[in-house]
Amino acid sequence: MDPKDDNKFFIIMEKQPYPRRGCAGSLCYLPRSKYEAISRNKEPKYMDVTCIGNYTEDRALFRDLRPLTRHEAELLLGLDDPADRLKWFLEETSLKFAAGLTVDTPVTVCGYSWDLPDQLGIIRYIGPLNERLRERYKPISGTGFEIELQGKDKEKGQRDGGRFKSNSSFHMENNERLSVPFSRIRPPSAPQASYQAHSSHITPGTMVSYVNDEGSGNGIVVGLGKNLGEPLVCIDISRVVKNLLPRPPEPMELLDASPASVEPQTGPATPLVVDSLVELDLSESRGYGVIRWIGHMPGRDDVMCGLELEDYRGVSDGMCKGVRYFSCAPNKALFVKLATCRPDSRFSEHSSANQDVAEAADHEGSCEDLYPIDPIGTEQVDQILIGRMKGIQGHCNSCYMDSALFSLFSCSSVLDSLLFKKMKPENSVIQNTLLRTIVNPLRRVGFVDRKHIMKLREQLLDHGYCHTFTTDEKDPEEFLTIIMQHIMALDPLLKISAGGNVQESYCYQIFLDQNHSLVLPTVQQLLEHSFHSARLKLAESPSCLILQMPRFGKKFKMFDKIIPSLVLDVTDLLSEGPQECMLCGNLAHIECTACFKDAVFSQTGFKIFCKTCSAQVHSHPNRQGHPLSQLELPKDFTMAGASKLARDKLELFAVLCIETSHYVSFIKHGPTSKDWIFFDSMSDREGGLDGHNIPQVQACPEVGDYLDMPLAELANQVPRDMKGVAKRLFCDAYMYLYQNTAQSLYR
Repeated sequence: MDPKDDNKFFIIMEKQPYPRRGCAGSLCYLPRSKYEAISRNKEPKYMDVTCIGNYTEDRALFRDLRPLTRHEAELLLGLDDPADRLKWFLEETSLKFAAGLTVDTPVTVCGYSWDLPDQLGIIRYIGPLNERLRERYKPISGTGFEIELQGKDKEKGQRDGGRFKSNSSFHMENNERLSVPFSRIRPPSAPQASYQAHSSHITPGTMVSYVNDEGSGNGIVVGLGKNLGEPLVCIDISRVVKNLLPRPPEPMELLDASPASVEPQTGPATPLVVDSLVELDLSESRGYGVIRWIGHMPGRDDVMCGLELEDYRGVSDGMCKGVRYFSCAPNKALFVKLATCRPDSRFSEHSSANQDVAEAADHEGSCEDLYPIDPIGTEQVDQILIGRMKGIQGHCNSCYMDSALFSLFSCSSVLDSLLFKKMKPENSVIQNTLLRTIVNPLRRVGFVDRKHIMKLREQLLDHGYCHTFTTDEKDPEEFLTIIMQHIMALDPLLKISAGGNVQESYCYQIFLDQNHSLVLPTVQQLLEHSFHSARLKLAESPSCLILQMPRFGKKFKMFDKIIPSLVLDVTDLLSEGPQECMLCGNLAHIECTACFKDAVFSQTGFKIFCKTCSAQVHSHPNRQGHPLSQLELPKDFTMAGASKLARDKLELFAVLCIETSHYVSFIKHGPTSKDWIFFDSMSDREGGLDGHNIPQVQACPEVGDYLDMPLAELANQVPRDMKGVAKRLFCDAYMYLYQNTAQSLYR
């Protein structure tokens, strides 16, 4: 986020129920400070926003607002029709592609005119609309693209320059350029094909079905044209298609053609309303979704409902026979009889599966709960942890606590001593809550109910630790320090030597001096630079190291990306103990802090030398004045009989991340680079304001794909285009957690 951007932008997904309110596809905004104040303590039902192009506030349903970045809002504002904005927002791919475009990028302009379905060109200008519209659309202006046509299309452009009046200094003749919104732009190598159109109802943006020799699939119409007088359709797909179906099936037609695809509901009737989580039996398997609309449809006597499915087994984006009933992603909407739906058994309080989980999670008093059970191993992760309603359920701004506890205890035992060490009687109640109702249920069944987290918060409140513990969001380090230091009286995890004095703490905040040269740093580099600039050393190797990344509060990050160091080598950070010469590997005696940033040496590691190598390095005229420090070595220690000294290394086991005001966590649960899971304690919600949050744990092996990349390739990755949830790990890291598996697990 641009720190200068004081507004939060949204697109409205549904027509609002009051006069003058925005229609579906309208763009709106409100001051960011106001939005954060409203959303900090609750999920509001309404939000007072200003629609772009208007000057007065309107009230919109919060559930119908989807957040946008400023750049996304400007791109969408380049489209005149709100319906087009909504359609291209839901399509997602083109918007993400356009957000990463820069001047001088080759592109293909699709479907701009009937006789030219594809035109090759180069972007020469990206910018706002003309000044009149820019004034009207404050605080942002629509963004368009001016394309210089190439090759055979060179002189087939617009003669008046189009809507987008550029400030580009690049000279083009009028008929050599096209001015277009982002929806007309594709990569020059995008997989596209032209097809004979069999129906006149197809327009750009229409979802269509296709068949070829290899099977069938879906695509989006991005352009219309003609070839030898015959109409052609240009479609975005992933492979060449030879024949286009005459008409993509509408939802009602699909149900009429496949009456066995949905079975009627059996058992006692349960009231279902809009936003109810439901399940239904489809022909191939059970389906799950959310009711987005209930009512009557033309030609139907039954009460119908529109479902937004969890997966892409639907047939539209919320439109049926030309009428829009609601909006969702393409191929996720399905219209069925309301009687065919029943409450989602996965979240029903009366379902046997959830009853077993609830009973197991609430289980207290057995002998096994006197001590922590083993953390979840890699071979158990899929069975115990992965899925919806897994992990720790969020409630009332508890995400800082949910993510911290999940990170520390789900797959690691490094701080299990907190759970069984002898306590003062007044604090043993909190220890008992933590062990019996949170950690052990999490490890046993993979789920912790929100009430147990609230109970822990209430106990902390009763002990006098901040009067807003049960209502407000906190920082994870604040919570962890209270638990480890004030409640459990755990020995400090970190002992740091500074100027001969030893300082103790539980977390370490990384600070960098203003002269650092880091651009795409690893955690190893950040820690070393921080210790070097502050003249710090480790008095001993920690069993658990909790590192806070360099940020200005929770919002402003110092680096766009931080590369996780899966192994953190702290050998050179120790104030005592034998160390190797960085050049020859012999026993080191001398450290030079002035050589730390010398470009001749590697970017990682303190510069430590044996006497011979130090003399050679510092014979250079540029290094003759470097101040040298003698390393402290055990008395009479020699390297005799040892070919290599052991290194002190810590392994990464969890990362807490925050993008704006919500904490999530990543867990490294196994030895391979793909052994990652992602946890969000509030990934979804059931029942609106009176409902509850749905936690979710998902595998994210895509993280390993990026960790395996060469650094230069990783540096070029556009965050918004990164696969899955990987962007959040690399771009939003707040706290790294490391453990020393060579030491005893219990301090």
